[in-house]
Amino acid sequence: MECERIAGSRPEEDAAGDEAFDVFARACPSRATLEHITGKWGGLTLTALYESGCRFNELRRRVDGVSEKMLSQTLHALERDGLVHREAQPVNPPRVDYRLTPLGLAVAERLLALIGLVEARMPEVLTAREAYDGRRTENAEAPAGRGGR
Repeated sequence: MECERIAGSRPEEDAAGDEAFDVFARACPSRATLEHITGKWGGLTLTALYESGCRFNELRRRVDGVSEKMLSQTLHALERDGLVHREAQPVNPPRVDYRLTPLGLAVAERLLALIGLVEARMPEVLTAREAYDGRRTENAEAPAGRGGR
C-alpha cells in the first residue's frame, strides 16, 4: 500500500472504507506521527501524562533531562497529532494544563507495556552489551587482516 498523496488524488482505502496508511512509505503522514510518539521525548512525555494531566513545569521535572525548548516542541507536535490536549486557564499568573486525549491514552498504554518489557529485560540487555563490547575490544586488539573490519 502506497500512502503518498498526489494533488487531487485520494489515498487508498481499505475494505472498511477507511484510509489506509503505510508507515514504510516515505510520504505517508503516519511516519511523522510515529516519529513524534517514539522519539526520546515524545514517548516519555506521553507516558508521563498517562496517570494524570499536569502543568508544564511539573511535566518537565517528571521527564528528567528534557530542556524547556524540547518539551515545548514535543508538546506542540503531540497536540497537533491529537494525542495531547492543552488547556490554558484564564488566571494570573497564566496556567496551562496538559492531558492526554483518548487517542493519546491508547498510545501511552502501549508505550507503557513496551517500557515495562524493556525494564524487565534489562539484565539480558546489559549482558548482551557486555558481551558485544568484549568482542569489540578483542577485535580491536587483534592484528588487522585482509578484508576484515
